Amino acid sequence: MNAQMKKGVVELCILKLIEEKKSSAFEILSKIKTLEVNENTIYPILRRLKSDGFLFQEKSQSDVGAPRKYYGLTEEGKRELELKIHEWYALVNHVNLIMEGKIS
Repeated sequence: MNAQMKKGVVELCILKLIEEKKSSAFEILSKIKTLEVNENTIYPILRRLKSDGFLFQEKSQSDVGAPRKYYGLTEEGKRELELKIHEWYALVNHVNLIMEGKIS
């Protein structure tokens, strides 16, 4: 999958995972590793989503090392996720119609 296509999918997956449970970047990475992304992809997306007002960040003390940052969805983030899910299914449905030869 090319990098530009992957970027949008990764953002959608990050929002969905955080909706289900407040998560650290490490937890997110471990859940989407099959998309072949690394922390150089995840951290800029998390920073942008936070600066756009879609995520909030909490620090939690760790037994070992520095406090861990956990991300959660803001109300605006929940609306953004709903919009992205709608756009995703519309895109997938349209591409499937093209691939099945139902649109020419």
